[in-house]
Amino acid sequence: MTTPKLLGARAGVAERAVESRHLRRVWGLPGTALGAASWPPRPRDRVHGKFNYWWQAHLLDCVLDAQLRSPRAARVALVRRLVRGVRVRNLGRWTNDYYDDVAWLGLALLRAEREVGVSRPGAVAAIAQRLRDGWTDHGGGGIWWKRHDDFKNVPANGPAAILFARLGTRADLGRARSIVDWVEGCLRDESTGLLWDGLHVHPDGSVREVEKNLYTYCQGVVLGACVELGGAYRDVGARVVDAVADHLAADDVLRGAGGGDAGLFAGILARYLAQAALRLERPQAGRAAALVLASAEAVWANRAAVVSGPLFGPEWGRPTGEAAGDRPERDLSVQLGGWMALEAAALLEREGLG
Repeated sequence: MTTPKLLGARAGVAERAVESRHLRRVWGLPGTALGAASWPPRPRDRVHGKFNYWWQAHLLDCVLDAQLRSPRAARVALVRRLVRGVRVRNLGRWTNDYYDDVAWLGLALLRAEREVGVSRPGAVAAIAQRLRDGWTDHGGGGIWWKRHDDFKNVPANGPAAILFARLGTRADLGRARSIVDWVEGCLRDESTGLLWDGLHVHPDGSVREVEKNLYTYCQGVVLGACVELGGAYRDVGARVVDAVADHLAADDVLRGAGGGDAGLFAGILARYLAQAALRLERPQAGRAAALVLASAEAVWANRAAVVSGPLFGPEWGRPTGEAAGDRPERDLSVQLGGWMALEAAALLEREGLG
């Protein structure tokens, strides 16, 4: 047995910490698991009263990252338990009303099938069809953020584009390209090269308002789509890497966004920066790797030591606070974000870039 390398060993420590503190059965049912929304858990978290559907998709993604890093049969069993847990807690359904949520679960389920053989083809097909049906011409194109809403945003369209690109049919590749083209045409900030959050539309399809917030999340999912699509889209991806390095990082450490859903934002960007480091040309590949490695180093250097291992904070460049009260350190999302960054760095280490 070989000794794990440093960055891989850190990712393994993060994995054990998150799983030991957050994993719980769904309503006591055998063969199920989900991540409790907070630690220490509130009473509602013990029974998954707060579901956070899309957080579970990222937990599943992190377990799959760990399996690629260090394959074990027990992880495959955990993947099965998590997949079953999502469906049980979602009352027998694979989808909900949020297109971004279902896109993330689709990506995780597709990875589970292709990487560890845990196959749910009916679920992936249902999710893909839901996303295909979410495209309309309102606002020039794009998929809605939520059913029966007036908002179209990058957080819903980016992961959908990644999923379509990975499904790989001619029609789905066309859908992925159309999504990136729509984002580029409607939501690019010309002054920075970054992507805005989204836009609201009137019932007649005209744009009512553009939400010009600049989130790490948005950059990560567009970058991921561009890397998957390749060709001319890699030029778009290279621009996004440069824009992130110039505007959303300090000393190459990615900017945090707080707790709750935002606790996942920087981790998502780190995941797709690692893919960019492996698949783009230099110099942007090198810049992407530097962002991942510096961010992961900051995650580790600023961790707090608590029960069962390291605790990560929402701002990787600052020391982690206590997991108390309503602090974001309690959130599963924040812990997954740190774990994602460490797995991204471990991937680069395995590929000789760490």
